[in-house]
Order: sequence, then C-alpha cells, then structure tokens
Amino acid sequence: MLVIIIAISLSMDAFSLALAYGTLNLNKKDIYKLSLVVGIYHFIMPLLGLFLGNIILKYVSNPDIIVFLILFIIGIEMVYETFKDEDIKNIVNIKQILLFGFAVSIDSFSVGIGLNVISNNYLYCSTIFSIFSLSFTYFGLVLGKKINNIIGKTSTIMGGLILIIIAFLYLF
Repeated sequence: MLVIIIAISLSMDAFSLALAYGTLNLNKKDIYKLSLVVGIYHFIMPLLGLFLGNIILKYVSNPDIIVFLILFIIGIEMVYETFKDEDIKNIVNIKQILLFGFAVSIDSFSVGIGLNVISNNYLYCSTIFSIFSLSFTYFGLVLGKKINNIIGKTSTIMGGLILIIIAFLYLF
C-alpha cells in the first residue's frame, strides 16, 4: 500500500505538468510518446537513485535547480511558440520529450535513494511508479488538450506560465 501511495504522489507532479503541456494540443502519437517516456523514466530513475544517489548528492547540493531550469525553459518555449505561425504539432520533438520526462522524474530519483527502506522488491516498486506516472501523464495531457480545444491559444500561454511558476516553486 505504501508503494501505491508513493506512486500516486510521484505521479501528481507528472499530472500537473502534463496538464499544462497538454495545452499544446498534441496529437495522439505525441501524447502516447510523452506518456511512455515519463513511464520509462519513472521506472529507471528510482533504480538509479538507489544505486547512484549517494554518490551524486556529494556533488550536487541542490538538485531542484536542475528541475527549475528545465521547467523554466520548457515554459518559456511554450509561450514563445504560441506567438509563432508554425504548426503546433511540430513543437514537440524528441529533445523536449526527453527533457519533460526527466524533469517530472527527478523526484523518483530522490525516492530511489531511500527505496531500500520502503521495500526490498525494487523492480516491483519501479514498475508501480512507472504504471502510475504513465497513466497520470496520459490523463493530464488529454485533459490539457480538451482545455485547449475549449479556450484555444490562451490555454497554451497559461500552460507555459504554469510551468514557469512551478519551476520557481521548485526553488523554494
């Protein structure tokens, strides 16, 4: 039960950011790719945290600054792209997908550092984290797309601004 509660907690971050990112009116293929990448990251990152966490924490005093930078850049890019006349479907590229997946899975890395306190079945924990984050990301993207269909480009600007605000919240 504790693993599921942690999985939901980790997935809420992915959901809120996916909700904002979903306002880009992504096509189904991009929604699936982005959800899958987030799920894969949430599988791998706790395991990396388990095995590499203590070593990395010696060199990175504040990992939240990395999340801040990634979310801030994605948010600025979303707002900027709203004012361009390009087809919005071309905005989501592999670099953005990988950065988004990384940004929403940093907390899974942190959980991985203490994973051995939660359970000895690391693959089970990572699989549960992955399934929940993939699902929450998918539903956030779909809901964000529905919001975009109702209020248009304004939702993309709002989504970008929300990512920027969340980025700043990571600093505090």
